[in-house]
Amino acid sequence: MRPYFEKMPDFGRGLSEGQKKSNKENVTQIKEIENQVKAEVEKVKNAGMSTEKINERGEMTIWQRLTYLVDPGTWCPLHTIFNPTNNPEGTTNVIDGLGKISGKWAVIIGFDNKVLAGAWLPGQSENILRVTDLAKRLNLPLVWLVNCSGVKLPEQEKFYAGRRGGGTTFFRHAELEIMGIPILAGVYGTNPAGGGYQSISPTIIFAHKNCNIAVGGGGILSGMSPKGHFDLEGAEMLISSAKQFKAKPPGSVEVHYDSTGFFRYVYEEETGVLDGLKDYMKDMPAYNPKFFRVAEPKTPRFPTEDLYSLLPFNQKRTYDLKDILSRLVDGSEHMEYRPDYGPEVYTGLCKLDGFVVGCIGNNQGLLKENYPEYATYPGIGGKLYRQGLIKMNEFVTLCGRDRIPIIWFQDTSGIDVGDIAEKAELLGLGQSLIYSIQQTDVPQLLVILRKGSAAAHYIMGGPTANRHNAFTVGLATTEVYVMHGETAAAATYSRRLVKDKAAGKPLEPIIDSMNKLAQEYYDYSRPAYCAKHGLVDEVVDLADLRKYLVAFTGASYQNPRSICPQHQMLTPRSIKG
Repeated sequence: MRPYFEKMPDFGRGLSEGQKKSNKENVTQIKEIENQVKAEVEKVKNAGMSTEKINERGEMTIWQRLTYLVDPGTWCPLHTIFNPTNNPEGTTNVIDGLGKISGKWAVIIGFDNKVLAGAWLPGQSENILRVTDLAKRLNLPLVWLVNCSGVKLPEQEKFYAGRRGGGTTFFRHAELEIMGIPILAGVYGTNPAGGGYQSISPTIIFAHKNCNIAVGGGGILSGMSPKGHFDLEGAEMLISSAKQFKAKPPGSVEVHYDSTGFFRYVYEEETGVLDGLKDYMKDMPAYNPKFFRVAEPKTPRFPTEDLYSLLPFNQKRTYDLKDILSRLVDGSEHMEYRPDYGPEVYTGLCKLDGFVVGCIGNNQGLLKENYPEYATYPGIGGKLYRQGLIKMNEFVTLCGRDRIPIIWFQDTSGIDVGDIAEKAELLGLGQSLIYSIQQTDVPQLLVILRKGSAAAHYIMGGPTANRHNAFTVGLATTEVYVMHGETAAAATYSRRLVKDKAAGKPLEPIIDSMNKLAQEYYDYSRPAYCAKHGLVDEVVDLADLRKYLVAFTGASYQNPRSICPQHQMLTPRSIKG
């Protein structure tokens, strides 16, 4: 297939000096939001005890462990500011992402030992489920840095039990291992109860000499009281027991290396644990990249920095999606699928780091004359019509057939509505696209360029496709809502306006309520809000977007569960005709 992939048609246009000057405000607006998100990230990094205090104890922080463990330049953090219950600690107490260890991609997660010694917090179990889902979707090793003091007991009702509670993690670990996905865990510090389970459930355990894992910690053992209540005598006994178990907590290396053998390896130094993980990662199942690469990797012909000028911060301004993609993909080359059909949607094959990917996105602006063909009104980019839905169904199915990962670039206001649209079968075609996505069984990534709105957000690779959506990236320009705030306000209060107008009542109170609702829609769709509440998995700088795309693609091809030989691919042949 070399003639198809080695040199694909060029696309995209260079940015003129005039465009750069006229878009200075756009650049400023985007970078201002990026800086706001960076400030939120810094709050998470600075939560809890200081790095100096942790280091004085002879320990490394989670951030220092990650820096030592992960290959330089490959770390793509996820869920950094995820905090759906607004914990006062400012974090769910786990830090995770995608990165290479010893040259191989892994999903990596660790407890933040600066915050309550890595305790379970509200929102943490949901965070961990997303991480285990990512390892499952990409068929990658899951690497844990365990340093967990157990449950934050005063708030246990918020995360201990339930279908998606803290204990679900252990069953997910078992699920991954049954699927042949290894879980490697480096264990530090004291890990009782939930921390102990987290330590014992991985496949291979690498232990620091001072760590311990146990069903129950010293606090639990010393707190057992036959009286059923506490008094002064009981308090004195508790003090004595607590001192005893602090000096020597249960489940030490002497027990779990010398006696039970649960610890496979024990290391004197903290870095030794990380070196052990690095050594094992060298032998993890992985194809050599040359097995799946269709061409030598290339950088885009245009600078990524152009994106700050090309992607409008103003949601009402239009742009050329191809100009955006040409700053992200190898060589600024592509093979477009059915360019003259369904003009509201772009579908095509591109390359990232030499691997082929399917790209799908919303074109913007006015569409061709007499389109959509079933209606008398003109089509507008960002909205989905019959042909575009059919085209996406076809392209997704072909990518699934050829085992090609898919990247969605979403900027959509929804699907066309009204009786004419219903007669054009848009409802059924939308559900057909969901079916097509579900049957592909290939990893998919969503980038929300601007609007993620209405049912189109679901059907265009949204995180609701949770068996296939590996993760979702937001940008400084991202907005996620069921509809625009003004539209929601009109839909909510229009009948009330009619009723009160007929009754002769003043309309100002309703207008105030409408403006309040519209403002709430805006506030609750900001990039940082989306990241904190899990609507996106990370808000990424435009300058770093290609890095995430490359990471996703390389991870998807590292150890896929199924293969389509390149010379048997149908998608490029369908494009050529």
